Amino acid sequence: MRTTPGPERTGPATSSGTDTGGARSPAPCRVVVCRDCCCGTAKVPGVDHRAQTERLRAEAPVRISECLDVCEQANVVVVQPSSAGRAAGGRPVWLGLVNDTDATEDIIGWVRAGGPGVAPLPDILELYTIAPPRRASA
Repeated sequence: MRTTPGPERTGPATSSGTDTGGARSPAPCRVVVCRDCCCGTAKVPGVDHRAQTERLRAEAPVRISECLDVCEQANVVVVQPSSAGRAAGGRPVWLGLVNDTDATEDIIGWVRAGGPGVAPLPDILELYTIAPPRRASA
């Protein structure tokens, strides 16, 4: 089991790191997409994995992760709450078997609405929720 996430890839940079004195918008939801041994590979046929990742990336910051250790649920997507969502008690939501464009669009709609802690989980996405793996104790 690999637990170290891969490099973060979030699309084009939007800040030079220079303080312009302007107000910053709150951090949006972040989407973690598993792309390792099973997720995002030919082991899940009939899915344009690159298009799925790019579609999500067009709407939210996306982090590509190594194996999240729930391979039987490939493709796995985790929606992390925004800062406002965390403040409201939102927790990351794990979604499995995200293998069609409708599911991807449902995730995007929820992220646009605010995601965990801000917007209720749409009924259709309830069908995709999975339990995160338990970490092995040392």
